[in-house]
Amino acid sequence: MIFRDYYKILGLETNKVSIDEIKIAFREQAKKYHPDVNRQNKNTEERFKDINEAYKILSVPASKRKYDRQWNARVGKKKKIQQKKVERNNNSSIVTEIKAMFFGQKEGTTTEKVYKKIPIKGENVETEINVKLEDAYFGVEKKISLRTVKGKMITFNVKIPAGIRNGEKIRLAGQGKKGTNGGKNGDLFIKINILNNKKFKLDGCDLVTDLYISPWEAALGKKVTIDSLEEQVSVSIPAGVQSGENLRIEQRGYKDGQGGRGALVANIKTVVPKELTEEEKELFEKLKQISKFNPRS
Repeated sequence: MIFRDYYKILGLETNKVSIDEIKIAFREQAKKYHPDVNRQNKNTEERFKDINEAYKILSVPASKRKYDRQWNARVGKKKKIQQKKVERNNNSSIVTEIKAMFFGQKEGTTTEKVYKKIPIKGENVETEINVKLEDAYFGVEKKISLRTVKGKMITFNVKIPAGIRNGEKIRLAGQGKKGTNGGKNGDLFIKINILNNKKFKLDGCDLVTDLYISPWEAALGKKVTIDSLEEQVSVSIPAGVQSGENLRIEQRGYKDGQGGRGALVANIKTVVPKELTEEEKELFEKLKQISKFNPRS
């Protein structure tokens, strides 16, 4: 069986990464190699399949741990050997500099100067922003302003992809703290907090909403129309439904990141009219007399 380096496919150099970092890497690669963006290049379709396959394995902790055992045996050991070679070369350079220092060679060739020449990547910076539920679902571009260590305000345009998950992070490469000795800048990670609105509450990939019905609709059943984020959905309320029960309408909720959607969950709430007409009162009185139903029994 051919071994595939899923970390390399997602543009990652090591397996010492979190699930959030894997999700960020997947989004970047999927956007870069999506067939709709690269219609003239036939190879991108295969690459896109590999990217999805890699994400499917690495985004689940259990399958990631199982895969990591193979990765460490096949790739990790080679990387450790290469790293040791680099360290030996660096140590050799330091010894050379020390010898030069004691044997009177040019000034400035000290171990301290050797270390100063090593490029060091800047620190990553993390922040978070609130996003409306509708904006997260359809995608939006937002401007955010951050204050630097020196007190200067910097504004970024952040493109929030449609269907981003609550708590997911967006990476802006090179927008973190500056590197030293020619090292790369760190990255800016932006955590997304999706805000519920008056009508919908986000629960994973499900959208939860309240469906208010009358006592006679609860008793007799009825077909009604309720709103989702994209469309109106027809729902059949079964006769005898109880207040507090839920109706699930599949594939009408929030985007699941795999091309589908979660469920629209309608929480039934029976509402009694506060004011009744004389005719309504008579009907309720008649029902009271003929009905043997006792909700407390």
